[in-house]
Amino acid sequence: MATALCNKAFAAAPVARPASRRSAVVVRAQGQDVTRRAALGALAGAAALVSVAQPSSASYGDAANVFGKVTNKSGFVPYAGDGFALLLPSKWNPSKEKDFPGVTLRYEDNGDAVNNLVVIAQPTDKKSITDFGSEDKFLESVSYLLGKQAYSGETVSEGGFAPNRVSAASLLDVSSSTDKKGTKYYKYELLTRTADGDEGGRHQLITAAVGSDNQLYILKVQVGDKRWFKGVKKEAMGTFNSFTVV
Repeated sequence: MATALCNKAFAAAPVARPASRRSAVVVRAQGQDVTRRAALGALAGAAALVSVAQPSSASYGDAANVFGKVTNKSGFVPYAGDGFALLLPSKWNPSKEKDFPGVTLRYEDNGDAVNNLVVIAQPTDKKSITDFGSEDKFLESVSYLLGKQAYSGETVSEGGFAPNRVSAASLLDVSSSTDKKGTKYYKYELLTRTADGDEGGRHQLITAAVGSDNQLYILKVQVGDKRWFKGVKKEAMGTFNSFTVV
């Protein structure tokens, strides 16, 4: 996967991949709409780990046992959505913000809103995530998830940014996996940076799959770089690795 992903929002020179899977490839963001879908469904097997969310609350994006005590030590609570399921960090709270069209679920860290997650759903005529093409090609098609550069003007090339650009994104890892039902997932870890240097950047975890209901589901987890290395990585990766479609 030596392809450099390019679009209008994030611009920097392509970085050659080393022999290992973990490498730096520049990604740039673009706009793209997706349709909106409500959340309601079933999470298989999670009850053995943590207490189960109430369906009536889950349909509005509210966590189970919000005002009660944490009844498990895993640090997560299950969320059952319409066509998808995942484990939510127990210290994160529901949020009504809509970062992108088609957001059906959004949670954020109660300690710092820079740490958050969204699930997006959109109808598709594809039967599998592989029908969108390679991992690189799919990521390029959804690079709007990484945001857009608001600045417009002239700058010199410095700080790792290309001329006239004040933001950039690097692909740290890309992989694919298949669950027991035969559903294939594309998975990505990226680091986005802006010229203001806030938080040292943002870790972005993205996973996507096509469900049996002909919907494309995308999970994006964002964590500030400083928070990532201070323990939030565990929460982010727990949610990221638990995401499944039905």
